[in-house]
Amino acid sequence: MQKKSLVFLMMGLFITGITMTGCTMTEEKNDYPNKPINVIVPFTAGGSSDLQARTLEKLAPKYLDQNFIILNKPGGGGSVAWNELVTSPSDGYNIGISYAALLLQPLYGSTKYHYPTALEPIVQFSTTPLLFVVNTDQPWQTLDDLIKFSKQNPNKINLGHAGIGDISHIIGEIFAKEADISINQIPFKGASESTAALLGGHIQIVVASPGALTEQIASGKLRALAISSENRSTNPIFAQTPTFKELGYNIVLENWFGIIAPKEITSETKKKLEAGLTKMIADPEFKVNIEKLGMEVSYLNSEDSKKKWIADNEKLSNMLKETDIIEQIQAQKK
Repeated sequence: MQKKSLVFLMMGLFITGITMTGCTMTEEKNDYPNKPINVIVPFTAGGSSDLQARTLEKLAPKYLDQNFIILNKPGGGGSVAWNELVTSPSDGYNIGISYAALLLQPLYGSTKYHYPTALEPIVQFSTTPLLFVVNTDQPWQTLDDLIKFSKQNPNKINLGHAGIGDISHIIGEIFAKEADISINQIPFKGASESTAALLGGHIQIVVASPGALTEQIASGKLRALAISSENRSTNPIFAQTPTFKELGYNIVLENWFGIIAPKEITSETKKKLEAGLTKMIADPEFKVNIEKLGMEVSYLNSEDSKKKWIADNEKLSNMLKETDIIEQIQAQKK
């Protein structure tokens, strides 16, 4: 009898232990986030990606009850940061900033990972079109003026962009092709460098995001001839700038920014992270800070972000087929 009692007692303790362990596991599963979250940024401190991440950093304690830790991992057009993120634990404590180059790097064969399938979009939070800008001391008041000049003076115009394969380069190449003009595409190490060259008279055109050009356009030093968005900008400084589309060019392309995580992130963790980020993006402080950078708040949830990745991947693939940019990148690697 005592043996039976002992057996039942041990079974009871065993079952209780399993139950308690199950509860503990459930509690651990449901208490995300319970520690700071690493945010891997694919650029150095002070750039647009970094400043957007730091805006989210300020709001994280309010909406996720945890701090964001910003980790700047520049290099490789974003691939250094994204490669690290792909191989990071998928527990929700390692996330990163995404932007359109996430789609471009695999198309260029510049990474061993196919980011659209190796990473999971959580939200998109902003977009920025690109501007086609000239010096105000140039005689061109419209895009048509510049095209007429270029047709009469082949290869006399130098267009500066942020590097071979950058979105600004794609826009420059597609524009030249559609306008049927011969211009020189000059790569720089970023928008600040190309803008300085434009102000110094070393090049005649720059393709760059509004954030890099707002001050110079507002002061009258530079003139925007076209913008790459679907519709005209709501920013009063650029509101009168026509879109490429309304001028008859099939150029509708914007850079976008969002939050991504390793693909294996659990649905429950992803749901909590997405909910917290959604509240941050809706905060008026976020909108103010993003617009100061010359960008627009543009929220997409995870599902809609995936759809945009698919659509943009197809669009970029088709645009690249119309240029020799991939060949330029391959030549650069030799």
